[in-house]
Amino acid sequence: MLDSTLRERTLGQILDDTVRRFPDGEALVQIGHNTRQTWSEFAAGVDVLAKGLMALGIEPGEKVALWATNVPNWVALMFATARIGATLLAVNTNYRDSELDYLLRQSECETFVCIDGFLDYDYMAALYRVVPELQEQAPGELKSERFPHLRRVLNLGETPHPGILPLPEVLNRAAAVSDAAYEARKAGVSAHDVVNMQYTSGTTGFPKGVLLTHAGIGCNGYSIGRREELTERDRVVIPLPLFHCLGCVVGVLACVAHGATMIILETFSPERLMAAIQEEKGTIMYGVPSTYVSMLGHRRFPQYDFSSLRAVLMSGSVCPEPLIREVMAALHVDAVVIPYGLTECSPVITMTGISESDEHRCRSVGRPLEGIELELREPFTGRVVPVGRQGEICCRGYSVMRGYFHMPEATAETIDREGWLHTGDLGVMDASGYLYITGRIKDMIVRGGENIYPREIEEFLMHMPSVRDVQVLGIPSRRYGEDVAAFVIPREGQDVRPEDVRDFCRGRIAWHKIPRYVGVVQDFPRTANGKIQKFRLREQAAKLFPNVK
Repeated sequence: MLDSTLRERTLGQILDDTVRRFPDGEALVQIGHNTRQTWSEFAAGVDVLAKGLMALGIEPGEKVALWATNVPNWVALMFATARIGATLLAVNTNYRDSELDYLLRQSECETFVCIDGFLDYDYMAALYRVVPELQEQAPGELKSERFPHLRRVLNLGETPHPGILPLPEVLNRAAAVSDAAYEARKAGVSAHDVVNMQYTSGTTGFPKGVLLTHAGIGCNGYSIGRREELTERDRVVIPLPLFHCLGCVVGVLACVAHGATMIILETFSPERLMAAIQEEKGTIMYGVPSTYVSMLGHRRFPQYDFSSLRAVLMSGSVCPEPLIREVMAALHVDAVVIPYGLTECSPVITMTGISESDEHRCRSVGRPLEGIELELREPFTGRVVPVGRQGEICCRGYSVMRGYFHMPEATAETIDREGWLHTGDLGVMDASGYLYITGRIKDMIVRGGENIYPREIEEFLMHMPSVRDVQVLGIPSRRYGEDVAAFVIPREGQDVRPEDVRDFCRGRIAWHKIPRYVGVVQDFPRTANGKIQKFRLREQAAKLFPNVK
C-alpha cells in the first residue's frame, strides 16, 4: 500500500525531506555545463529563484511556461514554481511559430520562460514574430491584445533582449522578498493543487493541456523509485527531454524522492550518453527504444565501459522483446525495468521491478503501482473482462489528471463518472496481475470484418534478422475497408525488400495479417521525446501507396 501521508506532500516538502536526509549528497550533474550541486546547494538555488519569481509578481495558480532544452536551472525552475504555488507549463522544444501561438492562447499562461534557441531555430525571433509588441514594451510589463493573459517573458540566459528579463535580473530581485513572506507562500500550497501542465505529445493530433497535481506526480515519482530500488547511492543518467513526463517525473522526481543523483544531458547524442555513463559511473540509465537502438548501433559502442550499470529503464513507446534482450546482453545487465502509462496518469500506471522472471521482464509492462486501480474493459460496452481476455486499459487513483485545461468535453470523454480514466490502449492481464500491451483501439485494423492488432505483427516482424525496427498500421482500402501496411527500418548494412517481408510472413502468420504494403525507411517520424507518430506514417503511406485497392 502507498502510505497515505505521501499524498499530502507537496513537491517542495519532498525536496525538503531529501535535503534533511542527504544534505551533502550529490544532487545534480549537468553534462557539458560544469554544474555540480549537493542537495543543500540545489535547494538554496531553488529558494533564491522562487523568491525572484515572487518579486516579479507571480501569484499562486499562475502558469509559468518553460521552453528550453535540459539546461541548468530547468529543474530548479520546476521546484521554484512548485514552492510558490504556481504551475509549470513544460513546452515541447520542437514547437514552432504556429504551435507557440496556439499554446500561448490556449494555456492562458501569464509568464513565459525560454532560452535563446535550439538547433537552427531562434526562439527569440519566434517570440518577436508571434508577440511583436514584446520588443516595444518594458520587461515584465507586457500588454498584448492577442495574448491578454501574458504579462512577462524571461530568458534563462544572460544576453539582454528587448522586453525580456534575463535570469540574473530575476535572481537579483529575490532580496526584495522577506523570509516571512516566502514561508507564508510555501505554507499556502496544497498537495492537491495543480503543479504541472503537460501538453500531450501530439502522436494522434493537436495537443491538449493535461493538469497534474503535486500528489499525482510526487507519489508517482516516489513509487517509480521504489520499483527501481533507488537509493542515495544511485547515479541516474537522464538523456530524455525534461519537458515530458518521462523526464521530469520518471527521471527527476524519482531521484529527488530517494536522494539519487541526477545526471542530465542537455540534448541526446549516443556519444555523450555513453561518455556520461562511463565518466559519471552511472548505475541506471533511462531511454526510449530509439535511445538504445542509437547507442547499440554506434560505431564506438565497444570502446565504452558500462560496468557501473545495474539496471536500465526503457519506456516511451512499446518496447519490443528482441530489443530488450539485445540491451540486456550488450550492457550485461539483468534488470530492465519497463514502465507503462500516459501523461494523463502522472504518468506511470504499471511497471516491472528489478527482480522479475524472464517472461515478465521481457514481455509484460509489470503490475500497477501502489495506490492505482487497474481494470480491463470491453471497448464500447465498458464491461470488465476476465483474466486472459483483451480489453481497454482503465485506471483510477491519485495519479489521474485533474483534467484537460479548458476542455471539459475532452475530459469527460477520457474520465468517466466513476473516476476511471480510459487510456485507449488494449491489453491482457494474467492471473498474477501482470499487464501485457496488445495495441491501441484507434490503431486496430479492421480488414474485411477481421480485427487485426498492429502490435502482434510488429512483434513478429522484429524477429526478421534484417529488420531493426517496424511499425504497422492500417490504410484505407476500397475492397476491404482497411489493409495492412508495414514500415521497416533495416539493420545497418542490410537490404530489405517488400517481397522479403511478405516471404518471411507466409505460412507463419495468418494470411490476412501479412502486410500488403511495405515501405522501407531510414527512421520514423517522432515527437521530441522519441514517440513514433503513426498519423505521420499514415500521411507517408498515402503518398507511397496511392493505388490501394
